[in-house]
Amino acid sequence: MSTDKTTSKPQSKTAVEKRSFGKTPDGTTIDLYALKNKNGVEADIITFGATLVSLKAPDRSGNMADVVLGYKDIDGYVSDKAYLGATVGRYANRVANGKFTLDGKTYELPKNDGNNTLHGGIKGFNKRVWTAHEVSSANGQAVRFSYLSKDGEEGFPGNLKVDVTYSLSNDNALRIEYSATTDKDTVVNLTNHAYFNLAGEGSGDILGTELTLRANQFTPVSESLIPTGELRAVKGTPFDFTTAHAIGERIEQDEEQLKFGKGYDHNWVVNRTRVAAPALAAEAHDPKSGRLLQVLTTEPGIQLYTGNFLDGSIHGKSGAAYNRRNAFCLETQHFPDSPNQPKFPSTVLKPGQRFHSVTIYKLSAK
Repeated sequence: MSTDKTTSKPQSKTAVEKRSFGKTPDGTTIDLYALKNKNGVEADIITFGATLVSLKAPDRSGNMADVVLGYKDIDGYVSDKAYLGATVGRYANRVANGKFTLDGKTYELPKNDGNNTLHGGIKGFNKRVWTAHEVSSANGQAVRFSYLSKDGEEGFPGNLKVDVTYSLSNDNALRIEYSATTDKDTVVNLTNHAYFNLAGEGSGDILGTELTLRANQFTPVSESLIPTGELRAVKGTPFDFTTAHAIGERIEQDEEQLKFGKGYDHNWVVNRTRVAAPALAAEAHDPKSGRLLQVLTTEPGIQLYTGNFLDGSIHGKSGAAYNRRNAFCLETQHFPDSPNQPKFPSTVLKPGQRFHSVTIYKLSAK
């Protein structure tokens, strides 16, 4: 496992900007922390859901735009059902039939996605208020968000202490570092659910975005989007992004997996040799703006979701409606339904162990 290089000492050179983002219906004040680098890149994160609400980056001409979808105020996040920018847990993605067995005991989870549990249940980490404080980091400005998920919360066992540290470097890399410990055997799968539009949020569809995934296999799913257990080769299929393809190039093909997902909503198996170091898993390039997003991660999987269920009912920060396929997600993760799939990489965390993963979203332009 990698060593956590952050400490609790405040930075001395450039202070992270902190401001209020409003109050929840029960009166809890929500804070926003703005990380900024010397290039004018800015990442804004709030204590509600440890959520990334804004990420501003320049295009090839130096023009800044916010490249993640989000809401203008806390009310949007309180009522949000799309997980815009949220930290997702305790188990990201789907758990089949809302249950799993661990140490001979079956745990029942709330079903919030048909017969399955999605993204931690009815009130997952995205709907919890986290504590936050600025920390010093070798990776630039940083803020650590902390949450205690109590034993039995949403049906999961163990008191789980979670830290999510966001840092922003001067090479325009937003680093998200996850750490968790437990006092009882449990399962953990954490991710960030940022929706990207590299032309700028609210600017239309992402079908022309050119995508590369460093993955030779993906995990096909049933009609209810639960993995079958197979690791299927992408070669010769619409799931082959080993070389760059526009997201929209093959998305409407007459193919069973695309029909099940109503587009891409699948987990790819990241090609990797070293588990402890973040490896390049994906690259997305917007030809119009020139913005390039590189995703590096220590996780074994990455979920491509092409905003298939956005329907125009959400109006974002700029007032624009978020319509179908107006964004894509690249959610780094362990595989969906791993607690019920013994051949998948394990998501079990035991007392005395530390869950640790790193994902980096690096922005540039060409």
